[in-house]
Amino acid sequence: QLQLVESGGGLVQPGGSLRLSCAASGFTLDVYAIGWFRQAPGKEREGVSCVSSSGGTTNYADSVKGRFTISRDNAKNTVYLQMNSLKPEDTAVYYCAAEPFMVRAKCAMTNEYNYWGQGTQVTVSS
Repeated sequence: QLQLVESGGGLVQPGGSLRLSCAASGFTLDVYAIGWFRQAPGKEREGVSCVSSSGGTTNYADSVKGRFTISRDNAKNTVYLQMNSLKPEDTAVYYCAAEPFMVRAKCAMTNEYNYWGQGTQVTVSS
C-alpha cells in the first residue's frame, strides 16, 4: 500500500524554523516528483514547493522564496521542507504529495498528484 506520512509540524514563534518530513512507505520515492501544499482555515489549498524525481528541478511559491528549502534523500525515502523565518501567515496544515511524472525534470505546484499524505499542522504564533 502506497503511503505518505508527514511529520515535523508544531507550534513555533515568528522568525523560528521547522523542518517537515515526508516519508514514503510501500514504494520508493526516487521516481516520484514531490509537492508540498498547505491549507489554512477558510482558504483554498495552495502549492508551496516541489521537487522533480531527478532532483534537478525545484520550485517555490513567491510567498516562501528565500525562506523555505525543499530537498530529497532517496536513500531515506524521504523529502524535506526546511522552513525558516516563519511568519504567522505560514500557519496551515501542510501536505506532501507524490506523482511519477513521465518527465523526470517535472514538478508541479498544482493538483496533478495522485498520492497524498494526511497532513501536519504548522502554527506560527507568539
